[in-house]
Amino acid sequence: IYSEERHALAELTKYQWMPDGMLLILDPSIPVADRTFEIFDPKDGKRTPALNKGKAQISLASTPGKEGTTFTWPDMLDASCKKGLYEWNGDVFVLDFNTSEFIRITNTPDEEKCSRISPDGKNIAYVRNNDLYSYNIETKIEKRLTFDGSETTLNGTLSWVYWEEVFDREDLAYWWSPDGTSIAFFQTDESQVSVMEFQDFQPAIPKIIKQRYPKTGGINPSVKVGLVEIATGKIRWIDLSSKPYEYLVRVKWLPDGKRLCLQTMNRSQTKIDMFFADAATGKAMWVMEEADSTSWVRENNDLVFLKNSFVWSSQRDGYTHLYRFSMDGKLINQVTQGKWSVVMSSLYNPGGIVGIDEKNDWLYFQSLEKSSIERHLYRIKLNGKSMERLSKEDGVHHAALSPDGKMYVENYSDAKSLPRLTVHKNDGKVLQILASPRAEVLSQYSIQYPEFFTIPAKDGFPLPAQILKPANFDTTKKYPVITFVYGGPNAPSVVNQMSRGLWLHNVFASHGYIVLTVDNRSATGISKTLEKTVLKQQASDGELYDLVDAIQFMKKKSYVDPGRVGIYGWSGGGTFTLLAMTRSTEFKAGISGAPVTNWDYYDTKYAETTMKRPQDNPEGYAKTNLTTLAKNLHGRLMLVYGTYDDNVHPQNAQHFSNELIKHGILFDMMIYPMRKHGFIDKPAMIHRDKNMLQFWEEHLK
Repeated sequence: IYSEERHALAELTKYQWMPDGMLLILDPSIPVADRTFEIFDPKDGKRTPALNKGKAQISLASTPGKEGTTFTWPDMLDASCKKGLYEWNGDVFVLDFNTSEFIRITNTPDEEKCSRISPDGKNIAYVRNNDLYSYNIETKIEKRLTFDGSETTLNGTLSWVYWEEVFDREDLAYWWSPDGTSIAFFQTDESQVSVMEFQDFQPAIPKIIKQRYPKTGGINPSVKVGLVEIATGKIRWIDLSSKPYEYLVRVKWLPDGKRLCLQTMNRSQTKIDMFFADAATGKAMWVMEEADSTSWVRENNDLVFLKNSFVWSSQRDGYTHLYRFSMDGKLINQVTQGKWSVVMSSLYNPGGIVGIDEKNDWLYFQSLEKSSIERHLYRIKLNGKSMERLSKEDGVHHAALSPDGKMYVENYSDAKSLPRLTVHKNDGKVLQILASPRAEVLSQYSIQYPEFFTIPAKDGFPLPAQILKPANFDTTKKYPVITFVYGGPNAPSVVNQMSRGLWLHNVFASHGYIVLTVDNRSATGISKTLEKTVLKQQASDGELYDLVDAIQFMKKKSYVDPGRVGIYGWSGGGTFTLLAMTRSTEFKAGISGAPVTNWDYYDTKYAETTMKRPQDNPEGYAKTNLTTLAKNLHGRLMLVYGTYDDNVHPQNAQHFSNELIKHGILFDMMIYPMRKHGFIDKPAMIHRDKNMLQFWEEHLK
């Protein structure tokens, strides 16, 4: 399941809309020797070369370290799709489609990162040693834009907590102006942030790696925004002193390039303030406030500026919906409404606003209106009238609208279908198939697919669930059950799409296990109202009671062996596993990967969203401290973590295991040297999964 063949199953054509309504594509289904960048005409499906393949191949082969490699999709394209940007081995390169040549931009012993090309394709910016630089492609002149970068002063690059929790794991800390003449950038001061250390296992005197990581209740990095002119190097700082803030959560240029939109958030995360800053003076004007004093507000990517208004995503009525405001921050109208949610674009839920065709008054968006386990495409007039669903098939539909609003590319899959790409007219009619699912490859394997259903909680709430059964399933037999959980707020696991977990769960099923996945109500994404049930007690009663109700329901099934039910999860799912095994007796065995065991050990931004600061919610922190519950462990446990997990630090698993040792409780532990939170190397992933399977065979089979 970690082979190149398996990876290729779900690999789709890479694409980008061009200004003229064509698509720049790179098709991985084409044999490597023939693969090249192409221009795809969505009207007739005709493909033409986007460059001179032979010339570009020779240029690529002459690039140090890239000899013998094939074309890959750029890290970024300019607005015209005529230049592609790459970072290779710490240096920056550009593919010029006009000349079919790869151009080396940097060649230094230091690493360049966070490279981004200006909208006009003339300049490139990047970060070196925490300072921001620009480079003119035509003159080949590099210009240093900031001069105070250090270990604790970061220009144009994010601190860890901003990278992980605010900007969805994208190192996005500067923004080119629409005309490419200036850059807005973050300057971050981390000097007061607490330091974590990780010890490597090599060389003989092991290397020590340090990380600035703000723990709950501690000091966050301080962030401000500067505006630097490329021509002069002059920097103006945006003045936001009128409303003190803790986090700077979003920056976006207005279309005219004369103003900058900034969003700030307070420490308790109950309020977002929006400002418009004058690029010429740096003076900021307060525009509006998004607030929920009873719980929290979330930053998101769903903000689109129109000619005289803007559209914004909000959960103010208990569901996620879209609202239109005048440029002075006054509400014009609610665009979408109902007892369902628009997808709020975030790390866990990409989607939300697909695009807006202002000329024809259509807003395209993705929502859960049809079903909480599906994602469909809709369009609606900006006044909130004439809503229609464009996608028809059950499953998950993502889309990208063309610049003129006349077409969109749709990425679709369901739980039994590999993803496909199709081009549609803006009314939903299919124009072209851009990439077909490779169903013929799957047909040679005995793949089992999940069945979807709901489980009634004791209060009647229908918990979304899915079950994967072994081949040749026999209703007269009793099977062991492995329960997969994640459980974080607004982070559903039960979704009708082809998922990464399908392959490992098929391995388990092939060894005779039923695999159950169930979402507690706060995880479903259905509404903010449900999400708020974890307020000040995340990883506690609400999630646990729903899970226990689901397991007790399943244990009554004739084909389930009630004495052989297991549970496993990673990260939030690892936490949930420990919660279930210390506060219930439903599970015979469990595997907890990289769990948070005490919110005191996690970061400010994520944990304080629901839990608030420890000094403001001591009872909640005490109640959810799993290390104090370790003595109550029921069932056989395996703990898994990496020693370089800079997200959920090893101290979490180590403290919990120490409590087990203190109380004489036997358990298993698998420690992966210098692996981070998400394993990326195949040997570790294969080893981990083999360990999991062996654990189930020994303690659940």
